[in-house]
Amino acid sequence: MHFTYVTLFSNLIEGYFQDSILKRAMESHKFKISFLNPRDYSASKHFKVDDTCVGGGAGMVMTPQPLFDTLSTLGKDAYIIFAAPVGKQFTQNDAKRLANKSHIVFVSGRYEGIDERVIESFADEVFSIGDYVLTGGELPSLVMTDAIVRNLDGVLGNSESLETESFETPLLEAPSFGKPPIYNNLGVPSEYLKGNHSKIQALKLAMSECKTKYFRPEQLLKHKIRTSYEK
Repeated sequence: MHFTYVTLFSNLIEGYFQDSILKRAMESHKFKISFLNPRDYSASKHFKVDDTCVGGGAGMVMTPQPLFDTLSTLGKDAYIIFAAPVGKQFTQNDAKRLANKSHIVFVSGRYEGIDERVIESFADEVFSIGDYVLTGGELPSLVMTDAIVRNLDGVLGNSESLETESFETPLLEAPSFGKPPIYNNLGVPSEYLKGNHSKIQALKLAMSECKTKYFRPEQLLKHKIRTSYEK
């Protein structure tokens, strides 16, 4: 799989792949990354990529020419994604679906955003990672990349871990406990120590439901509807 990042600041992205799971996945050729800088395609003698807003307004906007010329160099297999607060919320289902693409391109905006004509001309999808404003699109691009890469075959050492994580089902993942069983006079559920796997699974389901009810009650409703439908 190939990820291309259209960004003015490739160093903000590149460092994320220098350690841990993603580094190992890259070294084993599960995916590769590349960068395109719109400044390299600017027709301005000073390599400008931004200008004031037409119709007034605060701040600067990334102008169409550098981005049009940058994105026009991509092949037909490129699936182009923009990160923007107005986009639909990125979910685990999106991550799993996009893991089947061969080439994903993330376009990172800066300043007050990207000229809308660029988005309308090139976007295959527009995503938001939350209802807040960031300095640029690099962090959302990394968030989405991380979620997608985890779904590639062979990236995780234990593929079963994907099946039990939060958002693989409507329920949140049950609380996790590491060894030792008692630390600072704080213990783990005693059922975990008895070795009865059916009872452990039942307890995990109950705790998962409690956790979901507390943190994400709307997800618990989805679970109940889904369970009712399956019956």
